Amino acid sequence: MLSREAVRRVDRLAVERYGIPSIVLMENAAIGLRERALEMLASARSQRVAVLAGPGNNGGDGFALARHLHNTGCDVVVIATGDPAAYRGDAATNLAVIRSMGIRVVGFDAPAGPAVLEDAARPPALLVDALLGTGVREAVRGSVGEAIACLNRLRSPGAPVLAVDLPSGLDCDSGLPAGGGAAVEADATVTFVALKPGFLRLGAQRWTGEVTVAGIGAPRRLVEELGEWVEDSRRGLADGVEGQGGTAADEPPGSHARSLAD
Repeated sequence: MLSREAVRRVDRLAVERYGIPSIVLMENAAIGLRERALEMLASARSQRVAVLAGPGNNGGDGFALARHLHNTGCDVVVIATGDPAAYRGDAATNLAVIRSMGIRVVGFDAPAGPAVLEDAARPPALLVDALLGTGVREAVRGSVGEAIACLNRLRSPGAPVLAVDLPSGLDCDSGLPAGGGAAVEADATVTFVALKPGFLRLGAQRWTGEVTVAGIGAPRRLVEELGEWVEDSRRGLADGVEGQGGTAADEPPGSHARSLAD
């Protein structure tokens, strides 16, 4: 199990101490996400995927996932809540790549956002929440808050939601919506490296759905140094840390030194 602060340290030290390029961690994230997404699409009515991407590295994970799903033949559209010109680092790199590939990228702004998302998600198959990550501490407002409300409204048996790392708006330490605001109600969550403390809270599955732990390729020694072992037998919740136990993936996936928006 990794707290908000421990997650940040794992990401930072994987880069600084071990020299793992942060974009490798992001690429590994997309690989783990792709596997879960394809499982969810296996029984879907179509191969349409709408990836809702936030302004930080969580959005970058969504861009990379979009590339992988496009390569498998999925019909992918990306809806970005951030100004395309404002993306930096690995997220900007992956945004440039998917644009070069011809993957449709549309903007989401508060006035027109709901209509954009509803149109992009039709016909429904899979909605991906790549809006916000573990840095959220306060209630989410603005266009991202609007996007969260839209995802929850559009979610249905025919349009399940897959959350990237954790449902956007959820406080990863408490397992409740940050600041008493709203959080995405996901059908499944692929969380990176290890469970987050809030996932063990009774009732947290209202937001997380079924949780899968996927590694980001961070050195096992680092994860053991900063993580905390837990045992949890709740149905649908993968216990363990990177490379260990439960349904945790043996191969990479991840984030990186993430900002508050991630």
